[in-house]
Amino acid sequence: MTATRAEVAVEVLVADIETLVRCESPSSDHEAVARSADVVAALGRRLLDTEPDRVVIDGCTHLRWRFGEAPRVLLLGHHDTVWPTGSLETHPYSVRDGVLRGPGCFDMKAGVVMALHAAAAAGNRSGLSILVTGDEEIGSPSSRRLIEEEARGCDAVFVLEAAAGGGALKYRRKGASLYRIEVDGRAAHAGLEPEKGVNAGVEAAHQILAVAALADAERGTTVVPTALSAGTTTNTVPAGASVAVDVRVWDETEQRRVDRAVRDLRPVLEGSRIRISGGINRPPLQADASSRLFDLAATIAAELGLGALTAAAVGGASDGNFTAGLGIPTLDGLGGVGGGAHADDEHVVVAELPRRTALLTALIDAVLAK
Repeated sequence: MTATRAEVAVEVLVADIETLVRCESPSSDHEAVARSADVVAALGRRLLDTEPDRVVIDGCTHLRWRFGEAPRVLLLGHHDTVWPTGSLETHPYSVRDGVLRGPGCFDMKAGVVMALHAAAAAGNRSGLSILVTGDEEIGSPSSRRLIEEEARGCDAVFVLEAAAGGGALKYRRKGASLYRIEVDGRAAHAGLEPEKGVNAGVEAAHQILAVAALADAERGTTVVPTALSAGTTTNTVPAGASVAVDVRVWDETEQRRVDRAVRDLRPVLEGSRIRISGGINRPPLQADASSRLFDLAATIAAELGLGALTAAAVGGASDGNFTAGLGIPTLDGLGGVGGGAHADDEHVVVAELPRRTALLTALIDAVLAK
């Protein structure tokens, strides 16, 4: 397949992305995700002439297409987004001056469309598997085992997450750990007798400072307290508080160090208690998991006249971290080129859609031909 042949499909690619973007699918809304799965399934049925397996785990709908008996190539993506229902009203879908916009277009509904079109154009689908999950944006709690089972034995996993800046493929990703620290204090009237209370908000502040101190800038380790809540009314000593903590690391040694330190946290205020939940979510995606596939992609891109490929190391994690952690060759960032993931300026560069779809198709053909 050539890039020129793929460019004929650019209008179809854009129309299919619009269909997916207009079906909002926030991860936390299982009904919305199920509706989105129906839309993705219909697109796959049209392009691949076959129904997917619908895999519902803990209420979340995932889709899987398998061709042949034993998967050798896995195309991996997700159809859930971080955008709440109603976001289309404030961030309407549009295509203007060669730029496509809309909630979830870049992360990663464009990638899902590209995967299905690339699979449809592949010369041989025997040994190909496509997995589109519905909970990636919240850490893949129900789909991780499904992803790992589908990837085992594969020669390559191609992840359709959006490209890095300038269209770079993602050859290395940080690992991620997610924690929640819950604090129990004791309520009291804030004006009459605050000394009889145990301020859970103050205890949470101590814990926030403690976890933030675990970061190591030289090693690229970030430990970021994020969502925080405490108290009930303005005149009551808070009896409860909680804080979420996001950890990103380049290597597993750091991931284990931070995990031990978080679990060793102890309360500071007398009478307070803390509970820690969560833990290591995704291992780091190391460069050695992607180097061979990146070299193959670079060769193919040159043959197709797509220009030189670049590679980037990024702080965000993806489901590719799971497959790389199993030792399976994994190449990420093969989806849309653009920017603004999770942000007001989320967008996709239309001209790159057929080019990157052609690259993915050729990658599938090259691996399955071996």
